Amino acid sequence: MEIRNVGRSGLRVSLVGLGCNNFGGRLDVAATRRVVDRAIERGITLFDTADSYGNRGGSETQLGEVLGERRKDIVLATKFSSPMNDAQTLKGASRRYIMSAVESSLRRLRTDWIDLYQQHWPDPLTPIDETLRALDDLVRQGKVRYIGCSNFAGWQVADAAWTSRHEGITRFVSAQNEYSALVRDAERELLPALEAHGVGLLPYYPLASGLLTGKYRRDQPLPEGSRLATTASWAERFLTDRNWDKVEALQRFCAERGRSMTELAFAWLASRGVVSSIIAGATKPEQIDANVAAAQWKLDAAERAEIDRITA
Repeated sequence: MEIRNVGRSGLRVSLVGLGCNNFGGRLDVAATRRVVDRAIERGITLFDTADSYGNRGGSETQLGEVLGERRKDIVLATKFSSPMNDAQTLKGASRRYIMSAVESSLRRLRTDWIDLYQQHWPDPLTPIDETLRALDDLVRQGKVRYIGCSNFAGWQVADAAWTSRHEGITRFVSAQNEYSALVRDAERELLPALEAHGVGLLPYYPLASGLLTGKYRRDQPLPEGSRLATTASWAERFLTDRNWDKVEALQRFCAERGRSMTELAFAWLASRGVVSSIIAGATKPEQIDANVAAAQWKLDAAERAEIDRITA
């Protein structure tokens, strides 16, 4: 397993990370244990969850239960700021909320520290300096090692970086945003901001909600139980004629080289220097194996240029 630094920080993580959003929801404790066991066995060190995953707390709770003594061997990342109650009074990035949220996450995860604590969503009601100062206090207290953001725009990343530098406080070392060969919006403003400020990208939805796995075919029934078959909003977003044209061209590209679509999706992301770890969820150990194997393909310059042309 390739290990990379997260941006310009000393935090090092596996190129393939495990997204833990299925734990506590689609997966019970036994199934979660099987996935975690296989991930650790295959060299995955970055485990990414959030307080809101698994019906608000379930993912952290199950992860804390199954890790046990192995917790010290992995990089444990979680997030705060998403609503944690129906009234939406428990959310955001204020000092008051952060200090409460981190204690709840630590308790559910059964740990004394969080390796990477990430703001899940921007909070328009809280100044970024208040958020960063609260997170800086957690780092100084030893409860958090590094901090990151998620779903921030390029200008928000730049604003946070300037604030940390100006105030002399802990800075975001990572940004978790959607990015794949089919969803390249991040290249307009976000990626330049990350590169300029030394922030590592942790792309989620690397397989474009499954469209880059090769299991979907135009004008054919969607696989039963698949995300695009069960979630109409995702199907409407991804199953467009333009995306089908790109997918079919990518399938021909892979067939010529004896590679799979999953390999292409991971290899293309791994070839981007700003990418620190590729966050991919899994519900079965076999998916862990496929993800790890997919990251082994190293694209040459011509292959990368051709994929860029197809997906531009």
